[in-house]
Amino acid sequence: MNKLLTLTALGTVLLAANANAAGFHLREQSAAAQGNAFAGATAGAENNSYAYFNAAGLTRQKGTQFNIGGTYIAPKARAENVKYVDNSGNTQRGSDVNNIVHAAVAPNMNFSHQLDEKTFLGVSLNVPYGMVTKYDKDWAGSDHGITSKVTSVTVTPMAAYKATDKLSLGAGVQLQYMKAKLTNSASGFGVEHVRLEGDTFDIGYQLGALYEFNDNTRIGLGYRSEVKHKLKGEIEASPSAASGMTGAVVNALLNQDISAHLTTPAMASIGLFHQLNEKWAVMAEYQRVFWSSFDYLTIMGEDTKSQVSQVKEKWRDTNFFAVGASYQIDNQWKWRLGLAYDQSAVRMKHRTPRIPDSDRLWYSTGLNYQYNDKLSFDLAYTYIYAHKAHMHTQNITPNDVNRASVDFTNSVQLFGFSLNYKF
Repeated sequence: MNKLLTLTALGTVLLAANANAAGFHLREQSAAAQGNAFAGATAGAENNSYAYFNAAGLTRQKGTQFNIGGTYIAPKARAENVKYVDNSGNTQRGSDVNNIVHAAVAPNMNFSHQLDEKTFLGVSLNVPYGMVTKYDKDWAGSDHGITSKVTSVTVTPMAAYKATDKLSLGAGVQLQYMKAKLTNSASGFGVEHVRLEGDTFDIGYQLGALYEFNDNTRIGLGYRSEVKHKLKGEIEASPSAASGMTGAVVNALLNQDISAHLTTPAMASIGLFHQLNEKWAVMAEYQRVFWSSFDYLTIMGEDTKSQVSQVKEKWRDTNFFAVGASYQIDNQWKWRLGLAYDQSAVRMKHRTPRIPDSDRLWYSTGLNYQYNDKLSFDLAYTYIYAHKAHMHTQNITPNDVNRASVDFTNSVQLFGFSLNYKF
């Protein structure tokens, strides 16, 4: 019983493998910033989509502005060199699994309005966490994950105030909703299919500051708080035909309401932007993501009001570094490029098939087209190369009788687009 709940515990917390950001964070919230691999995202403030990274940048968005866009995430993930130990204790070669991570679209929308010379308001709609993973139901690591589907939506009302000619301050409230549906098997207990579903709505905050040394140089500081979630949902299981277990037995043991606590990480960032001349601008970014808040995952049975499982996750805080440049081709076209390094939140000994996370490199480019004084467009393309990741299920559950080892190879392409309009 404890083993089964341990194996299925990951499901309750919205864990899903994704190759485009550490953990299950989606960084793609601005097509313009993506073109520079998010270098200078905290200081750039080139349009109001940058307010996701620093609300204080709204003071550079004059009048009333609207931005809408999205990123098509096209991942390529493969589980290869799959090996498992059979019932006789012999090591066998399993089948490789292709297309583990499924494509998705991460939309975003932003609206800002200038009240007076010093006060600016805004609201953003973002999808900061989520992804879909799916393995074959009979793959060697099915006890540790088959399907993971995550949806998250965050609405952030914001305000910014120009305290001095050089210093702007900003703040916002994160209204965050999360939902997950996950499945796996538990063959050691004769359970063919375990399904977990849960959702939650909770609140966090956002702070930012922007200091403009002069018209050409600025520095930004941004902070997004952790959001403490309590997911509520249910777990359902069905016995395999060969197990001899009846539906009534499985129902009595497993089918019940559950809850789990999950804290999405706080994020602190600093960005620099400098306009070298009329043509060239350079930028840089550093972000610290405090994934160490995801230390333990505890599952509570709502019917029994007692702890039914606790999994030690031990994620670590991560670093994100990016540098970029922009070139103003003419009065209408701007070219962007950027390079970034994104550190994995998951140590090898804690890696799971739901999160085969690894360090990755970002290569980005983008274009801005200024159609007229009011309307402009941004396009961005990113290729992300992820280092090969190894996983052994015995590291997750030391007494795993169905242990398996896998090598994961991941990469992803991101296609970003946005429309910007000034009223």
